[in-house]
Amino acid sequence: MAFTLAHAVHSELLIKKSRFIGCVQPVDGRPQAQAIVESLRAQHPTAAHVCWALMAGGQSAANDDGEPGGTAGRPMLEVLRHQQLEGVLATVVRYFGGVKLGAGGLVRAYTDAVAQALIDAPLQPLVVQAALQCAVPYDAEGVVRRELSASSASLNEVRHESLVHFAFSLPADRAPALKSRIQDVTQGRVVWDATSA
Repeated sequence: MAFTLAHAVHSELLIKKSRFIGCVQPVDGRPQAQAIVESLRAQHPTAAHVCWALMAGGQSAANDDGEPGGTAGRPMLEVLRHQQLEGVLATVVRYFGGVKLGAGGLVRAYTDAVAQALIDAPLQPLVVQAALQCAVPYDAEGVVRRELSASSASLNEVRHESLVHFAFSLPADRAPALKSRIQDVTQGRVVWDATSA
């Protein structure tokens, strides 16, 4: 099972006069992750490095930001992978203290900065969401809304055209039962979007 974080967690380490400020936080994907990294660069203009690792399915990536290759981003990514995290960004801002740590020392420092942040991190099981769309006659709008509410589905959009169009999401394992109930309460007068079939 994969996990994500409920909120951002932080750490700070001082190793041979270098300061490592770590953060691991939930993100939606690479665009949000890159915006956070850019924001950190703006907040820490005198930092030597802003290294990061993103664990987000096909968008996963790691960046050493000028540290020797493989000494920062990749080890940080391995910590996230080992913790079975998904949809998270790890960042470490380093202020250089004048003492070189060597490749092994850098790997340990960046790994520890992420691991320390995760010690008491509130992990949440990652729930895969299904995004569904359907259209029903106007006289069925109320019963569909009640079914969505009863299923704790997130209503993303409602459009009133020749039919009432609903776009909603809910945990994927509950989607088949909800679709069946909507089929029943509308007496089969529901049109599912092809991607929702």
